[in-house]
Amino acid sequence: MIEFAAITSVISKYAPQASQIIIKQAQKNEAVIKVLQELKLNPTQIADDVDTVYVYALVRYGVFKPEAILNLFKEKVIKDYFWDAYSNNTPSKFVENTKRFLNQNSELKTQIINAKINFLGELEEFGEVFITIAKQTRASRYQPYPDWNLDVYPKEFKALMFEKTRLFCGRDFVFKAIQKFFTTQTKGYFTVVGDAGMGKSAIAAKYVLATKFPCYFNVFAEGRNKPEKFLASIRQQLIKRYSLQNAENADLRTLLQKASEELKGQKLVIVVDALDEVEQEGNSNLLDLPQNLPDGVYFLLTRRPYNEKTKRLILSPDTPVDELDLTKSDFTVLNREDVKEYIYLFLQNDHKLRIWINERNISEDNFTQEIAVKSENNFIYLRYLLPGISEGKYNDLTLKGLPQGLHDYYTTHWNRIGMDNESNEKKVKILYILVERGEPISLNMIAEILDEDEDEYDVKSVLNDWIEYVTPKVNEEERKTYYSIYHRSFLEFLKRQDKFDNNRKLFREVNKSMANYMAKEIE
Repeated sequence: MIEFAAITSVISKYAPQASQIIIKQAQKNEAVIKVLQELKLNPTQIADDVDTVYVYALVRYGVFKPEAILNLFKEKVIKDYFWDAYSNNTPSKFVENTKRFLNQNSELKTQIINAKINFLGELEEFGEVFITIAKQTRASRYQPYPDWNLDVYPKEFKALMFEKTRLFCGRDFVFKAIQKFFTTQTKGYFTVVGDAGMGKSAIAAKYVLATKFPCYFNVFAEGRNKPEKFLASIRQQLIKRYSLQNAENADLRTLLQKASEELKGQKLVIVVDALDEVEQEGNSNLLDLPQNLPDGVYFLLTRRPYNEKTKRLILSPDTPVDELDLTKSDFTVLNREDVKEYIYLFLQNDHKLRIWINERNISEDNFTQEIAVKSENNFIYLRYLLPGISEGKYNDLTLKGLPQGLHDYYTTHWNRIGMDNESNEKKVKILYILVERGEPISLNMIAEILDEDEDEYDVKSVLNDWIEYVTPKVNEEERKTYYSIYHRSFLEFLKRQDKFDNNRKLFREVNKSMANYMAKEIE
């Protein structure tokens, strides 16, 4: 029998509870390896018995975690509760049994409360780590893998958050500024400002994953940017988080007041990404954000640079407010260092990219320096370019010949596909439909709008040329895939193309076809 208490002791030895919010992935990986070595466990060869998988999961999950939560997971009865819930795909039963256990162990319950641990968030994170380890063993006893969803984050944002933070690194100076504001003010708004591609959404996602606070990610290209959708999501999250009563129809101010009464000395931070992408009539605050906040309640916002007309965030004089503007020259060096760290991390995780630079006799340092300059400190540029190089899309170019900046990158791809050729009129039409639609659309819908004997296969073959820039999303209920433009910067690039001139006969025809399609849908 494995002694789980011994495991947590070794974790605490090599990875004591961290004081900072964000721990770099490299630090976590190093600590995990040290703990496994101390326990004489092979990092890659994992026996498939349940106790061993639980140990590996506990190590990978537990590094830098508070001692109180480790004390919970080291209990054998908790392991038994977990395995029972896993085997029967009933994660809610694990929550119920664990709560009952804590109610019978007041000392441990007090430790967890005092450590300000998000209980549901930690149970969900552990379950997700366990599933990752179970998949490594490929053992049939762990299949089918359960849907370990405790609704800590809204399902609609999970994929976005994990994609945005897959190779996250750096930004320490941003998190320090955020934390300083939240620890020195009793309430308030903190805003991270930056241009497209500067990593604002990744910062928001990383903060949510680290803290498990409520969140909302505005996505213009998917039509998920309306005040009513924001309120419905935040209302659901707060009701679940604080067991709020009579709040099903409450407005935001009422919700925040009710939640503040349940804080008991803790803080509530609501993370709202891409405030600039909100579509809202009138002149009131975007998303109807309150001018006043109860004590203990904070908002972490991200947005593009704004002027007085587009700001739309009027606050009362007694509401603390601060911001960090990533575009300021003060942060140029720090931004560049984070970009270089991202490039280096990508190099370490991509064998094909290393082959590309070795074939051209380029050192990793030189490659990192050159690409950092070409990126103009833009992470979206790196998100597109680095995989493109790895996949062989730039085998005909030298390092010097690679695109300069995000706009040049989009233009290079546009020209390579030959979008200005008359023979590619259909491709232009399909992209135009995505631009004009403004929310996810199915292949079948695009084909019907075109009404030119096109089928879904023809549309899909066109979208494959733009696969990096178009996001497919499966609607499980309809068993259908919907497509939308991945990033607003690409949407804006398309709108600036001469090919997309709304005055052209081509697009008057497409707009008419879209109107006719919508009219038929209403009939």
